Amino acid sequence: MSSVASPPQAGGKHQKKQNDKPASLWSDAWYDLRRKPAFVISAILIGVLLLMAIWPTLFSSVDPRACDLSMARQAPSAGHLFGRDNLGCDVYARTIHAARNSIVIGVLTTVLVAVIGGLFGMVAAFYASMTDTVLSRVTEIFFAIPGILGALLIASTFRDQVNSILLVIVSLTVLSWPMTFRIMRAAVITAKNQDFVVAARALGAGPSRLMFRHLLPNALAPVIVVSTINLGVFIAAEAALSFLGVGVQSPDISWGLMISDARDRFLDAPLPLIFPAVFLSITVLAFIMLGDAVRDALDPKLR
Repeated sequence: MSSVASPPQAGGKHQKKQNDKPASLWSDAWYDLRRKPAFVISAILIGVLLLMAIWPTLFSSVDPRACDLSMARQAPSAGHLFGRDNLGCDVYARTIHAARNSIVIGVLTTVLVAVIGGLFGMVAAFYASMTDTVLSRVTEIFFAIPGILGALLIASTFRDQVNSILLVIVSLTVLSWPMTFRIMRAAVITAKNQDFVVAARALGAGPSRLMFRHLLPNALAPVIVVSTINLGVFIAAEAALSFLGVGVQSPDISWGLMISDARDRFLDAPLPLIFPAVFLSITVLAFIMLGDAVRDALDPKLR
């Protein structure tokens, strides 16, 4: 009795496409990220915070600099959801508008640290020898400087000559790039011994093509992970500098500056301090959650 081959199931092809994951690292990471609750929650929070920073009038039409001393420390009401601070300013409006400076400082510092540290790390690992030795010794000097203490020294020295927001960005960047340098250097050292780099070199690829077309895409994942986490860390560091009086200065607004202004009357009027502190904590937590989710998605050993 001859056997008759059974016809393929109608849904077999669809099932294969559904189960097969994309081949590239980035597509595979995105495939995993969309299924992580931590990523979804943090992405929603960050989206709201970015919208708040870009378009604050969507959340509050009150002028954050319009203050009335006769209404100082007024309790929350329908027109002033978070009440008023020690100077009679609307706490809700100031909290909303403060998101812009805090997030801009965090984003710009993160980008500068990633570019400077990543570029130096790639050059040091690629050329090795004396270049690697010199750059590695320079980073060790910066590692010996305590982060907040060094930023405090730089900001307090130049705060009368430079815009306060720019000064905070420069202070944090100068002291934070060595960590990214080490991460990129280690990733490039691992990648440059891979077969595809050796083959590209054998085919005549020059240093620029090897670094930016072959090494950089394959060494970028750990830098993206640490940069995402650092963004929240830099926002917290800006708040610390502003709280200490050397960060963002009036008439600019930031959460750290609001916390500093409200600390002296905290027992009498706690809300002007609590609300910006809560927004600051949520922002830092959201970026750290995002960084953890991205790390899990980009690290094959954690899958």
